[in-house]
Amino acid sequence: MVESHPDAADAVRESATSRSPGILAHPFMRTTFATEESVYGVILVSGMIVVAGGHGESSWTVFWTVLITVIVFWAAHVYAGTVARHGLDDDRMIGLREAFRISFRRSLGLLASALIPSFILLLGATRAIPDAYAIWTALWVGVVVLAVLGWIAFSRRGSRWPIRVAGALGTASFGIAMIAMKAFIH
Repeated sequence: MVESHPDAADAVRESATSRSPGILAHPFMRTTFATEESVYGVILVSGMIVVAGGHGESSWTVFWTVLITVIVFWAAHVYAGTVARHGLDDDRMIGLREAFRISFRRSLGLLASALIPSFILLLGATRAIPDAYAIWTALWVGVVVLAVLGWIAFSRRGSRWPIRVAGALGTASFGIAMIAMKAFIH
């Protein structure tokens, strides 16, 4: 049986960090914005745009629906993470404050994922662009953000470019599924 040495795990993380491009090399960016919560958040936002915008609603109405839903899901995610992390973990006690701090930081990706689509919806709400364009553009931007998150995930693992492309396409396919649902509903 091979034992894992803590220093070896740190070396692997440092090696992965050194391969991370630019701003993603910073631990806060890696653990907050390039996470499964970010992917989930983009899919959630896209789903809310599909549902809220499926009945000819204005981009203003869709914006508020998305914003309120994301905040509720984010708060629930922070709460659930705090409860799940609080207590004994790897032979050490994690206090409530530490559990909250970890959950809060990890969950920020869920909030961040709503920023770009919400901004685009606001462009429609302010009539800078037509409502229909705002809604469809927000959905397509979600596909692009998902592709970037997939690319980053495989880049951090040191994968070669064909695997990175496959990862980006696989992750983006969830956004494309949302667009297909929107087209079907519309």
